[in-house]
Amino acid sequence: MTDSTSPAARPLLALYPLWQWLVYMPLVCLATLVGALLAVPLAVLASPRLANLYVAVPWGRILCFLAPVRVEVEGREHVQPGQSYVVVANHQSQIDIPVIYGFCGLDLRWVMKAELRKVPFIAQGCRAIGHIFVNRSDPDQAREAINTAVGRLGPGTGILFFAEGTRSRSGQLLSFKKGAFRVAIDQGMPVLPVTVVGTRDIMPADSLKIRPGRVIMRIHPPVATDDMHLEQVRDLRDRVRQIVASGLEPRETVACN
Repeated sequence: MTDSTSPAARPLLALYPLWQWLVYMPLVCLATLVGALLAVPLAVLASPRLANLYVAVPWGRILCFLAPVRVEVEGREHVQPGQSYVVVANHQSQIDIPVIYGFCGLDLRWVMKAELRKVPFIAQGCRAIGHIFVNRSDPDQAREAINTAVGRLGPGTGILFFAEGTRSRSGQLLSFKKGAFRVAIDQGMPVLPVTVVGTRDIMPADSLKIRPGRVIMRIHPPVATDDMHLEQVRDLRDRVRQIVASGLEPRETVACN
């Protein structure tokens, strides 16, 4: 996305690092700590779904609001209430997580690397809600952990995969790994492709610098897997990657007279 910062706003943008480090980051830490402290008892005493929808989703929205990141969602009508999905999204920034979590309209569980189990508060909150920790160096363990978690999910819960496996440093869409698509076929769950545009401009990979901006999240029509077999994993992966990639292409705008 191009830089549309107006000349009048540039002096304020130059002062933004002060906001980021003196206000935003402390508030992010506070929101994360409070969220974890609320999510754990709510998940245990009520349900992980309630903890997710009433603690974690607002957490994602708060992080975006404070940045501030303005999120525009296209294709929300493709999400059917009560339907579970394997959500496959591109990954360009750490901001992708609160954007998708806060604004996709689903009760999501993430597939996250096992190392995050060592992060205080975040690990406890994620474990209580039911996020899935996988060892990327052990595909069999990862598949077993995911399939076990899927079996515990209720209707209307989605599982989020960043199918590239890591953040794109160049902004170009990387190749997709097969794991998400194996799960979708194993479980007969439709794949919901999601394209996130603009987060790299807000917080590039391998950078701690944040700037305010606009993000577009494009939710594409789901791809059914009911009649698919594991031999078709590659075809499904390639099809979904093309769909996600199409959302990164510039859209034509109509000038208003």
